[in-house]
Amino acid sequence: MTNLISCQFNQDQGCFACGMQDGFRVYNSHPLKERERQDFGSGISIVEMLFRCNYVALVGGGNKPQFSPQKVMIWDDLKKKVVIEIAFALDVKCVRLRRDRIVVALESVIKVFTFTQSPQQIHVFDTSPNLAGLCELCPSSNNSILVFPGKTVGSIEVVNLENTDEKPLAIQAHDGPISCIALNLKGNQVATASDKGTLIRIWDTTTGHQINELRRGSGNANIHCINFNNDSTMLCASSDRGTVHIFSLDESIGNTVRTSPNSNQFQRFLPKYFNSKVSFCRCSLPTSSKSICAFTSDSSAVMAICNDGTYYRFNFNLKGESTREYFAHFLEMTDL
Repeated sequence: MTNLISCQFNQDQGCFACGMQDGFRVYNSHPLKERERQDFGSGISIVEMLFRCNYVALVGGGNKPQFSPQKVMIWDDLKKKVVIEIAFALDVKCVRLRRDRIVVALESVIKVFTFTQSPQQIHVFDTSPNLAGLCELCPSSNNSILVFPGKTVGSIEVVNLENTDEKPLAIQAHDGPISCIALNLKGNQVATASDKGTLIRIWDTTTGHQINELRRGSGNANIHCINFNNDSTMLCASSDRGTVHIFSLDESIGNTVRTSPNSNQFQRFLPKYFNSKVSFCRCSLPTSSKSICAFTSDSSAVMAICNDGTYYRFNFNLKGESTREYFAHFLEMTDL
């Protein structure tokens, strides 16, 4: 049993941060290296980075919380102290940062603040019950897109924070409750999964049109994490099945589930299953622990960080071949 409470990548997946029963840690993703360790002696449940800058959002949690679970604390890692504090009436479920905004997800509401010494609340959005704190904020300075679960089951809402006079774009993404949301770096595509976990759908955040449908499998699964690569040509997903699936978003690569490539005249009679794109590569994790996954910056490998304190890196090619290139117990590293 580890002291690990949570793991979260930063905005470009170049680092990941861990909330611990005794503080927090920050690691470089590739090559794997511990960059920062802050031991409070008490727990941090949420650690949200802002790329690699010195500001980190912290929320207390665990067996003995360092801070109230109803507060967001902005930690300045240069000064080694809290410099901003925002209090709420309910537990904080998620925090997202960009250079000008602090976004906080509570159980059924999303609140947006200015990222200033005295944060001002500027937007409030209602959601369906959101115990997982699903909420994604585009980090690009050219796109202020915010995505969160909508007010109806299976829907998401896309908001442009630069123009909140516009009605939010509502997308009915799935029949069941949303379980995972991921934005690409540019913020022009959003991937969603439901609690069934068989399909991942990709949507255009401007028009709301479906761009792609990816099939993880036919059996239900809890999808833990979805991430695009840097240029949005691939997507990876991890689930409680202990597998990381890699999908190509390039039409020339990967497979579509079809009985015959020449049976187009019969496509309208086939169930939706036969029009989904399947993964071209799968990487097996020898653990049932919850995991997050992401691509390396050059998209030549996929990384999986697991809640049992293990790190895996798999090289893969477009033929679907993969090899486990690197493994480590990252919580045992001390090379600061």
